[in-house]
Amino acid sequence: MSELITAELVDLDLSATTKDAAARSLAERMVAAHRVTDLDGFLADVAAREAQMPTGLDGGIGIPHCRSEHVSAPTLAFGRSGAGIDFGAADGPADLVFLIAAPAGADDDHLTILSGLARRLMEPEFTAALRAGTDPRAVAALIRGEEAPEEPEREKVETGKQEQAETGTEATGGTGAAESVPFRIVAVTSCPTGIAHTYMAAESLAAAGRAEGVEVTVETQGSAGFKKLDPAVVAAADAVIWAHDVEVREKARFRGKPLVDVGVKAGINRPAELIAEARRRAERGEIATASDSDKASGSGDGDGYGNGSGADHAHFGVRLRTYLMSGVSYMVPFVAAGGLLIALSFAIGGYEIASAKSVADHFVWGEADSWAALLNQIGSAAFGFLVPVLAGYIAYGMADRPALVPGFVGGAIALTVNAGFLGGLVAGLLAGAVVMAVQRVPVHATLRGIMPVLVIPLIASAVVGFLMFIVVGKPIASLQNALTDWLNGLSGSNAVILGVVLGLMMCFDMGGPLNKVAYAFAVGGLADPTPGSLKVMAAVMAAGMVPPLAMALATTVRRRLFTKTERENGRAAWVLGASFITEGAIPFAAADPLRVIPSVMAGGAVTGALSMAFGATLRAPHGGVFVVPLIGEPFLYLLAIAAGTLVATALVVLLKGARRTAPEAAGDAGADGSRVTVAA
Repeated sequence: MSELITAELVDLDLSATTKDAAARSLAERMVAAHRVTDLDGFLADVAAREAQMPTGLDGGIGIPHCRSEHVSAPTLAFGRSGAGIDFGAADGPADLVFLIAAPAGADDDHLTILSGLARRLMEPEFTAALRAGTDPRAVAALIRGEEAPEEPEREKVETGKQEQAETGTEATGGTGAAESVPFRIVAVTSCPTGIAHTYMAAESLAAAGRAEGVEVTVETQGSAGFKKLDPAVVAAADAVIWAHDVEVREKARFRGKPLVDVGVKAGINRPAELIAEARRRAERGEIATASDSDKASGSGDGDGYGNGSGADHAHFGVRLRTYLMSGVSYMVPFVAAGGLLIALSFAIGGYEIASAKSVADHFVWGEADSWAALLNQIGSAAFGFLVPVLAGYIAYGMADRPALVPGFVGGAIALTVNAGFLGGLVAGLLAGAVVMAVQRVPVHATLRGIMPVLVIPLIASAVVGFLMFIVVGKPIASLQNALTDWLNGLSGSNAVILGVVLGLMMCFDMGGPLNKVAYAFAVGGLADPTPGSLKVMAAVMAAGMVPPLAMALATTVRRRLFTKTERENGRAAWVLGASFITEGAIPFAAADPLRVIPSVMAGGAVTGALSMAFGATLRAPHGGVFVVPLIGEPFLYLLAIAAGTLVATALVVLLKGARRTAPEAAGDAGADGSRVTVAA
């Protein structure tokens, strides 16, 4: 097994000032050591991982890392910066930078070494020795574990191995005296890559437990393996902590215990706070009810006291976005099924089919109009669930299953009072807030079993119903009517401006929150379609196709500007763009966000503006070439998409070309002062 790090992979005077430059500088050392086969492809994978979550840690540490097919052997490069480099940590720039490269199919032995390094980064003695080191060979040996700084003996941290349960060893280092049983916590840590943050969070929680006199046993669900905690350890635990950014596996094991559910970086940066919160929840008797089946959709990971992946302690804006996205994600299947059925009925029987008699009373097997009416009425039935489902699952995202009933009730009332899509949003937020408030009220242990199935739904439904019928329903209905009238009256420059805004939103984060907000805004108008709302639907769908189509075209016309991996992604992007899968452009944006994102936003704005100006309409809640027969002004609609795609392609080629020509003009300075021209 080759050495993870050598002296050639150590830079004690890292001169880079940005995280991208630092990653490139260290990656170039990996290329020189024949550990990385494609520099640009590897850096694109590093950037994609960085886009998921910043890799800066408190204490001046940056750990950019990824799995990549361009890595031939597990490798670590280390750089020490005098000025500091911003990796997104809350306490400021990092002066210790570790670039971790793991092959796509790395073996467990190498990944175990990487996870061990991740744990050592939480040790002050280790980081202090790295800052004081002057010899690259000695620093490399220190990182490999061949030389260790002087430190006091301490007990081995338990990370899910069953030996602890067999021997009774405590991860806290406590006395274990029978007369003083410590507070016991079981924790699960995991991150998207499963290389670094997973094990850092485990070490951090265990260390905080030792300091607090709390017994902490951690299960790391990372790349080096997944060994379940002993069931006896879980059963004896007083509380549970999940510090994760991917789905916790086999969650049902922890049901019935107080749960703190946060992102993995909270486990690294705020372990003492999490332990204190776990103790408070245990004292209040808060019980987790989530199971694997409860959260199979992945839209929420909470237990009724949080929403998973950091929702517990996240900024209010982040939590609000998570709640809204939970509702939208559950609503989308109803939109797709119902909307496409309605659109297909119009294609068969014309728009007048919406006023046909009920097929339960009149249906002729041999008449196309009867089949069109059947499709229309099934689709309309599915559409009738849009607002209740939106409201119900917004509430569910906030407060778990007890909030479903008041959420659905509030959404149904929103339809009754004609508050529409906006009413559903408000009803869901109200239901979630009311349930969360009720959950905070301490109750006797004998009542806890009936709280989530009887008391909470009863009280919350009554409160939400009162608020929707008497207090907020009618004002929201008036606002909804005003919005509908405004959309119907859009023409000329106003319509074009709205198209520009929607196009920018669809292309900014390519499937992210802003994209979903624009999509939800358009879909809300389909519940009660008007000429204005149909134009909005068309503009949103057209703009969403631009990013992948533009990147596909750019990789075709200027292949030299893109890596081999990007060119392969470009071929797939043709199909994704034609199918209205905006996410097909994400790999390009992750690798080069400053050039790709502004380019596709400009193209999306052009498409949205032209679609609105042309008066294109769409009754289906989906884009792509297969809905073209359902579009009003289909040729102009396709022209708008083509124009936006060309604009985005031209801009991204221009910006990437400017980046490539700069070093060509200057050249690279040779050892003798001569210039060595770099081929494009």
